[in-house]
Parts: sequence; structure tokens; C-alpha cells
Amino acid sequence: MARIITLEGFDVIQAADCKTGLAKLAKEEVNIVLCDVKLPDGTGVELTLKIKETYPQTEVILLTAYGNIPDGVQAIKNGAFDYIVKGDDNNKIIPLLQRALEKNSLSRRVVQLEEKLEKKYSFDGITGSSKAIAIAIELAKKVAGTDTTVLLTGETGTGKEVFANATHQASPRKNKNFVAINCSAFSHDLLESELFGHIAGAFTGAVKDKKGLFEEAHKGTLFLDEIGEMPLDLQAKLLRVLENGEYIKVGESKITKADVRIIAATNRDLPKEIEGGRFRQDLFYRLSIFAIKLPALRERVADIEALANGFLKTFAVKINKKITALSPNFTAALKHHNWPGNIRELKNVIERSVILETGNTLSVDTLPAEIRLAQTENASDGETKILSAFSLASAEKLHIQKVFNHTNGNKAETARLLNIGIATLYRKIDEYSIS
Repeated sequence: MARIITLEGFDVIQAADCKTGLAKLAKEEVNIVLCDVKLPDGTGVELTLKIKETYPQTEVILLTAYGNIPDGVQAIKNGAFDYIVKGDDNNKIIPLLQRALEKNSLSRRVVQLEEKLEKKYSFDGITGSSKAIAIAIELAKKVAGTDTTVLLTGETGTGKEVFANATHQASPRKNKNFVAINCSAFSHDLLESELFGHIAGAFTGAVKDKKGLFEEAHKGTLFLDEIGEMPLDLQAKLLRVLENGEYIKVGESKITKADVRIIAATNRDLPKEIEGGRFRQDLFYRLSIFAIKLPALRERVADIEALANGFLKTFAVKINKKITALSPNFTAALKHHNWPGNIRELKNVIERSVILETGNTLSVDTLPAEIRLAQTENASDGETKILSAFSLASAEKLHIQKVFNHTNGNKAETARLLNIGIATLYRKIDEYSIS
């Protein structure tokens, strides 16, 4: 049998008994185990269970001279790929090995993808070493292993969904669903249906039963983004779920149980929303058992270069450009921008620059005009200084650039709108490197 399989191009390792086989499996990466049912120190059926517990991707094919249904059933239950009777196995074995190898290859690929996803969505995937982000990560790690409700606060674009995902991945629920919804993206009725589901006939257009996100996230995590936008009556229903794990589908009267961990996020000041009567105080207290404020990008300037380099690598591959670095002026301009859109804005800016860049280093010329206010210029003593965003020259440059963009580069029209001579405009364009 070993000779037949070797001639078909497989590498074969032989073992005479269970003990020897397990020892060799510990030393070699084996795709398929072809095993007799009767062995000197055990049975192949029992050995299959041991192999699958330790090496779940390894496929096991059992051979026996005395096939019986109970053994075959138990072998499959133990994880065997197949169970065949000796005699005509020479004709069957090679096609069977090929199918087992295909399954093994697919299983290993799935594991690799899962590992990549886990790394991508874990706390290790969050870029930054500044004190502000380190504090937020440490808090999230501490609460991740519990079922405690978490409220993530901070400006738009600070990475609240990334933190929610990482918290889920670090929790005992990581093998179950992580489901996210933006509460501001739906009307009242649609949001209720999305969250709790509905039965057929509940409203016009409800032609069949629909699972809600609480049901989809059973045993897992539900991320409620922009929770501050949720209507007041739905807030009351959410509070009920948080307090006793119960909800009612739209159009139904019976209670459904939910085992879901809630992570909510908002960029609103919820205490002010409570004062204005737009958010329930009892829900706020229930959501904010463990609150984490995510820092704005301007509060973690030390992380900007690392974040920008990470986005550069992603978009260089995506757009198929050989851009490997950020120029010093480019980096300086990024660090002096206020970033009202935070990390999301930075990501968009880097993608734009990668598209525009013709060299192998991102240059300041590829940045939007408002960010170029922080560009660097060579000082007379050879050192580099930053063009202050508060200087008159900076304001003038920004205004000229905006008008220039408005006229699609028409210099005569730009000069007319600015009420300056065309020669003055040319001088300003040259002085400020406007393009």
C-alpha cells in the first residue's frame, strides 16, 4: 500500500502501531492518516478520536478486513473522513486520498483565514503606542472577559467599531457572531424590525418571518453604534433586554429570550441628551456601567505616522503602486492638521495621496490644500521649520488655493475673484507652491 501511494506522488511515513503513529504525528505535519482498524495496541476507531482532538485538520481514512456498521458509524462520529473494507481498496484509495487532501487543504486555509481575521480584529491590530490609546486599550482588555455592557464614547472616526470588535474577539463569546448596526441609519419602524425581528403580516410588506439582530447575535455580541440616535420608545425596549434578557418581535405577543452582550457607542454627550429629554437616564446608567472614552487623533499625535504608514501599505497594494514611505514634509503636515474626522479622515487622505503620487514616496503636494497649511519649508539655516497654521501667509495660501480649485485652475478667473493682478497671482502661486 505504501508503494502504491508513493508511486502516485505522495510522501509516505509508516508506523506499525498507535504509539509509533502518534509519535510520528508529533514530529511531522501530516495531511492524511491511512489506518488499519485492528492494531497491536489499540483500534483505528479509537485512534481517530485522539488524532482529531490533537490535529483537527488531519483527515483519517480507516481500512478494515471485517467491516461492520457499528464500527463504521463510530468511526465517522469520531471524525474519520471515510471507512472502507479491504479487498478492492487499491482502486478506491487514490481517488479517496485526493478528496481527503482537498478537504485538508480547505480546512487549513480556513484556519489561516480565521487566524488573520482574529489578528486583524484583535487589540494587536490597533495601531498606536501613545498614552491616550494605551489607556483605552487597557480598559477594554479588562472588561473583555466579562459580559458587562460597554459604552464607547468619542468623536466620529476614532475607531469605536474597531474597539468593539477587538473586545468581542478577546471575550469568551469570540466564536459566536459579532453583529453591528448603526442606529442612525434606519427609520424608527425599520430599526425596531432590524433589532427585534418581525413575523409575517406584522406590517405592510412583511411577507415572511424575519430574524432580528438580537437573534442573530445569540450567545455573541451586538454592537449598537450611534446609540444616541435611537428613538425614546425603542430605548425603553432596549432597556428591557438589558435588564432581563427579554424582547418581543414586531407583530408577536410571546416573549423571546436573548443571550447577547451589548457594546454601544456614541459621539454625542449623553448627559446633555438626557437634560434635553432625548435620552433615557435609566438606559444611560445601564449602558455606562463600563464606559471607555476613545481619544481624538489630535490627542495622540505620536500615533499619526504609524497609522499613516499602515494605511499606506494597505492602499499601495490595493491600488498596485510601489510607494514605500512618507516624506518628512508629508509627515509633518499630517501631524499639524487638526483631524476633525479623526482616523477615518486620515485613512481617506492617505488613499487620496496614494492615487495622486507618481513617485515612490508620498509627497506633501498630494495632500488636500487645507492640510498643506502644515507643510514644511526649508529654513535659511538648513533646518526644517513648520509653516504655522495661524500665520497670515498660511491663511492667504489656503484662500488662494480654495479659489484656484473653485475655478478649476483658471488663473485669470482666480485673479478676478481675488481682486488682484494676474502677475501678483503668479507670484503667489510660485511662492506658496500652489497647484
